[in-house]
Amino acid sequence: MKNWLQAPTDPDFVQNPYPAYERARAQGSVLYWPAYGMKAVFSAAMVSAIQRDRRFGREPLEPLDYPPHLAPFYAIEAHSMLELEPPRHKRLRGLVLRAFTSRRIKELGPEIEALCAHLLDDIALDQPFDLITAYATPLPVIVICRLLGVPEEMGSQLLKWSNDMVAMYQARRDLEIETRAARAASEFSDFIRAYINEKRSRPADDLITHLIAAEEDGETLSTDELITTCILLLNAGHEATVHTLGNGVKTLLENGAPKQALAPAHLEATVEEILRFDPPLHVFTRYCYEDLEMGHTTFKRGEEVALMLAAANRDEQVWEEPNRFNHARPLKTNTSFGGGIHFCVGAPLARLELQIALKTLFQRAPNLRIVEPPKYANLYHFHGLERLILRA
Repeated sequence: MKNWLQAPTDPDFVQNPYPAYERARAQGSVLYWPAYGMKAVFSAAMVSAIQRDRRFGREPLEPLDYPPHLAPFYAIEAHSMLELEPPRHKRLRGLVLRAFTSRRIKELGPEIEALCAHLLDDIALDQPFDLITAYATPLPVIVICRLLGVPEEMGSQLLKWSNDMVAMYQARRDLEIETRAARAASEFSDFIRAYINEKRSRPADDLITHLIAAEEDGETLSTDELITTCILLLNAGHEATVHTLGNGVKTLLENGAPKQALAPAHLEATVEEILRFDPPLHVFTRYCYEDLEMGHTTFKRGEEVALMLAAANRDEQVWEEPNRFNHARPLKTNTSFGGGIHFCVGAPLARLELQIALKTLFQRAPNLRIVEPPKYANLYHFHGLERLILRA
C-alpha cells in the first residue's frame, strides 16, 4: 500500500487541502497516512460504505490507554453516543431524539430569524467587519444556549470550554492543548451538573428538562449521560455551524450570484452544495471489528481507519465537475454529516441555522464583498476560517 506523506498542519494544506486530496485519490482509494498512523480512505463509495457497515464502528475494541492528566476529558467521552456502539449507542440516541424532536427544531425557525436580524443590527455593515466573530460564532452558541435552557450570557464561557475541548481532535494537539481540554471538561461538567440539578427541582420548557424526562423502555439518562449529551450538543452543534457559515459566505462571494443561490427555489440545494464543497469536518475515524476485505484492501480487526470526508465530497466518480461550486447541482447525499447509525443527530438544526443565516445576511447586505484575503485557521481535521473580513 502506498504512503500518503501529507503533513496535516502544513500551511498550504491548511489553506487548501483539495489538490492534495485529488492527488491522493489518483494514487488509490486507500493509502497509508503515517501522520495519523492509519489507513486513509479517499473514495466516496468506500467512505459511504464504511459509514454504514456494522463491521466498523466508533468504539475501540480495547479501552483507550490515556495519561492520567486526561482523565477528566475521557470521563466525558465515556458517555458520548458519538463514541459508542449498540446497545448503549441505540439507547442514548433514542432517548436524545425523544427530546430533540424535528418538530421542536422546526419551531426554532422564527427565533433563529429574529436572532440573525438582531446580530446584524449590531454590525456596522458599511465598515469592515469579521463575519466569524460578529455573526457566525454567536449565532449557533446562543441558539444552543436557548435550546438547553442555559443563560445566554454564559455563551462566551461555554464557547471557551467547547473550543478547548474540541482542540483535542486537531492535528496540532500538544500537552498544553491536552491540559486545557482536561480543565475545560472538568469545569464544563461541573457547570452542567449544577444546571441539571436545578432543572430536576424546577423543570422548564427546555432541552435539559426534556432530556431528564425522556424515557424509553423504562430507562432514562443517568446524570453522567445527561452531562455528556449536553456538552456534545454544544461542542458539535456550534463547531460545524460556525465553520460552515464562514466557509459558505466565502464560497458564495468568490463564486458570484449569491442572490440567485439563496432564492427560495435554490436555498436548500445551496446549503447542501456548501456542505459538499467546503465542509467543516474533513476526517472522521472508525475502528474495524473483524478481519475483512473491501475494495481490494485488507482491514485488520482492531485497526483505526480515517474516512476522508472532504475528499469523498470531491470524488469525480460521484460528482460532475467536483471542484466547481454549483448551487443548482441536483441534490445528492454527501458525507459531511456522516452516515449510518452515527449520522449527525444535529443535522436538521444545522441546516435550518445555515439556511436562515445565509438568507438573512444577504437580504440585509446584498452587495457584501470580501475586503481582506480570507485565511483558514490551523484546526485540521476541522476546516474553518480564522477570520472573514467583509463590507457591504
